[in-house]
Amino acid sequence: MRELTTDHISQQFNSELETLRQHFLTMGGVVENQVADAIHALLESDGPLAEEVKAKDATVNQLDGIIDEECTRILAKRQPAATDLRMILSISKAVGELERMGDEAKKIADHALKLIQEGESPRGYVEISRIGQMVTRMVRESLDAYARLDIDLAVSVAKADRSVDLEYKTAIRSLITYMMEDPRSISRVFNVIWVLRSLERIGDHSRHLCQHLVYLINGVNVRHVSTEELDQVAQDDKKA
Repeated sequence: MRELTTDHISQQFNSELETLRQHFLTMGGVVENQVADAIHALLESDGPLAEEVKAKDATVNQLDGIIDEECTRILAKRQPAATDLRMILSISKAVGELERMGDEAKKIADHALKLIQEGESPRGYVEISRIGQMVTRMVRESLDAYARLDIDLAVSVAKADRSVDLEYKTAIRSLITYMMEDPRSISRVFNVIWVLRSLERIGDHSRHLCQHLVYLINGVNVRHVSTEELDQVAQDDKKA
């Protein structure tokens, strides 16, 4: 595993940085489960599991608050520089992405409960399953990249978002056509469309998570670069 942390004279500082990192990964694990469970609850019409997903939002918000306080305290008390500063700034931004992923998972759970209430499996479940698999993999691998400080994996996840976007656009076009042919399906299919929208946004947040990691590792802001430029950043990191 790559190592970026500095061996400080103050062991307390080392401990504070490691605690911050562990809290971030813990929050990531909760969100990863939340996303996977929300998709499973919808596809399997599992109401109790959907309620569990919604309940986990409180845990995510609590961890978000804890990490925000830790980042603020370290910045004020330690005045970190270089890699330490990038780590704190990166985690501070990445936590926001995780919190928004959790919000989208909660939305999926809400729509799952509505669809379960209607008692009919509408069109779009195949698309939800396919895009859901792609997105849950992105979430898992983005967190793995953070845990291992793996820039190659981070770049791979960021690039995978393009495939999710293409699948999403194709699915939306198909569902809109279906609603036009059968107006009675509009209410049900709109719930599916909102689920697909949440999945697409979770993919975006996974990509942003990986972009924050690239910044942590080499200090380069890649939020607005092309896929080719992103590949070049990874290649440059290997040469460094």
